[in-house]
Amino acid sequence: MSVDLPIYLDNAATTRTDPRVVEAMLPYFTEIYGNPGSRNHGFGWVAEDGIDTARQQVADLIGADRKEIIFTSGSTESNNLAIKGAASMYAKGPAGSTGRGHIITALHEHKATLDPCKRLQKEGFDVTYLEPGRDGLITAEMVKGAMREDTILVTIMWANNELGTINEIPEIGKLCKEHGAIFHTDATQWVGKMPTNVNTDNIDLLSLSGHKMYGPKGVGALYVRRRRPRVRLTAIQEGGGQERGFRSGTLNVSGIVGLGKACELCAAEMDSEQERLLKLRQKIEQRITSELDTVQVNGHADKRLPHLTNISFGFVEGESMMMAIKEIAVSSGSACTSASLEPSYVLKALGVGDDLAHSSLRISMGRYTTEAEVDYAIDKIIESVKKLRELSPLYDMHNEGIDITKIEWQAH
Repeated sequence: MSVDLPIYLDNAATTRTDPRVVEAMLPYFTEIYGNPGSRNHGFGWVAEDGIDTARQQVADLIGADRKEIIFTSGSTESNNLAIKGAASMYAKGPAGSTGRGHIITALHEHKATLDPCKRLQKEGFDVTYLEPGRDGLITAEMVKGAMREDTILVTIMWANNELGTINEIPEIGKLCKEHGAIFHTDATQWVGKMPTNVNTDNIDLLSLSGHKMYGPKGVGALYVRRRRPRVRLTAIQEGGGQERGFRSGTLNVSGIVGLGKACELCAAEMDSEQERLLKLRQKIEQRITSELDTVQVNGHADKRLPHLTNISFGFVEGESMMMAIKEIAVSSGSACTSASLEPSYVLKALGVGDDLAHSSLRISMGRYTTEAEVDYAIDKIIESVKKLRELSPLYDMHNEGIDITKIEWQAH
């Protein structure tokens, strides 16, 4: 079966907005254009109705009360509000002092979590960065080992954005509850794809983003628990007091309506999509590992998202690989910086060597990915790796049984 090129397999970066979501949004650009903060006329009331509906749709997807949903511009803002807001509210000492409280996170979190934690360190908070094992998993036991009397906040992502590894979120949440610490999870890659219930999963704060689940970019939400315990946050954006005072600013009505519709669709189609995407992921991994040697699938063997795989290819240079498969949109383990190519810090945190970290591909599928596209991508990747290895003297040495790691190279 022929396929249309290019092929998009980078759904962990962003997803196509579902046409049904766009259809729901369109009236809010031209027909329903009032400000939901305008409480004295019908234009505002109708816009507010759209916001209320979306708030309920988001809440239903994660098992929350609609009053616990705070709309933001996306997960980066949600993470910042959750982490900085909770740290400030529950700090032990005054601003600028040392010993303001202890925070636990992990080395391979998203930068939207790591950078706020680094900022808090400069403000007097003590932060523990948990080191994952080779499978990328963060367990409740790891968190328990790091817990202290002054621990005020734990922030661990539900599923890693590069590996797909699923952390022990309900168990970590239970542990935090027992210790009286606030628990936040960045659920950007999880929500909409896997079942979520903030109550049974023991979550106090949860971040999500519309564009990761077939909604528009520039809109997301933060779940803030209201009961048992009632979580309080210090606002990091001042203004008109919208969103319970947590997030001031005129609401992005069309975007929020789109987010709500996206949540509704994900809830309805989650089970069938989960099963379909898992089969495609397993097909990719099975064929590549059976037809190529010196490859490794990164992340936990079983506890991984159904739609995402991260594979490293030995004896292949990452940028050459990306050029060889340029008609397939995937994410590379190599990130271009201004001066050099740096391997993924997530893979480095797992102990993956620079050579493999540089040659990794993150392949992530979605609602619009077809089996024909996956078959084409597999064939192209296998073909490209074989061709690149034909040009590699190191691969020849490997096949001759020479241990490359023990060679002492001389500079000329």
